[in-house]
Amino acid sequence: MQITDDLNRTISIKNPPQRIISLVPSLTELLFDLGLQERIVGVTKFCIHPTHAQRVATKIGGTKKFHFDQIEELKPDLIIANKEENYEEGIEQLCEDYVVYISDIFDLKDALKTIQNIGLMTDSVSQSKHIVEKIQQGFENVKDKLEGQVLYLIWQHPVMVAASQNFIDFLLQWLGLENTVGDMKRYPELSEGQLKNLTPDYVFLSSEPYPFKEKHIQKYQDLFPDAEVLLVDGEMFSWYGSRLVHSPKYFMSLPVSRRR
Repeated sequence: MQITDDLNRTISIKNPPQRIISLVPSLTELLFDLGLQERIVGVTKFCIHPTHAQRVATKIGGTKKFHFDQIEELKPDLIIANKEENYEEGIEQLCEDYVVYISDIFDLKDALKTIQNIGLMTDSVSQSKHIVEKIQQGFENVKDKLEGQVLYLIWQHPVMVAASQNFIDFLLQWLGLENTVGDMKRYPELSEGQLKNLTPDYVFLSSEPYPFKEKHIQKYQDLFPDAEVLLVDGEMFSWYGSRLVHSPKYFMSLPVSRRR
């Protein structure tokens, strides 16, 4: 079997892999939801879903720093990676010795393609098809349902936000929300002066990668007195595996204006 990943690399799979390492937390959860627990031998320290992931598989470091000696000992026949979440030098090194599937997710189409491809590679097509269908149905039900301008924060020191050309921005637009910094790219740093020039209706403080808490709300409420500042579940906005099954219900629970 030959699969083309998101970097247009051709992945050759002779047999369904039996020793899988996932370097991507959201795709680790997907592998478990596909029923592949017995074949997952390695995960990162950030692979927190399902809760038993790190008990049944070896931790091989973080998403930005791999323990290559542990990976070698595990003898993987497939490694799941992501261009944005993992680091280029480490992935290049792994590609020299192992079969590595690299995803690069910008929108729902990319996410569904990755789910389908992982299903193909692991001989779990029916399971992946079921997940894809549930995601598609859920997302159709929430398209353009919300309204308002949103500033989505991902980091505190320095302040960093989700601008355009990333999966978070795609989801905001899908819901009908307008990204206040949609004219910027990727994840820019903003000074306090830049922040004061913005006029969002809502400020979303994400639970990841920076763990915003209740104590941070007042700071941004002072910066944006006319906005509603909300803590949001970052996994629902940035995890592009099977967690997308649950995202639509979460989005509609947010105290945000609805379109008529």
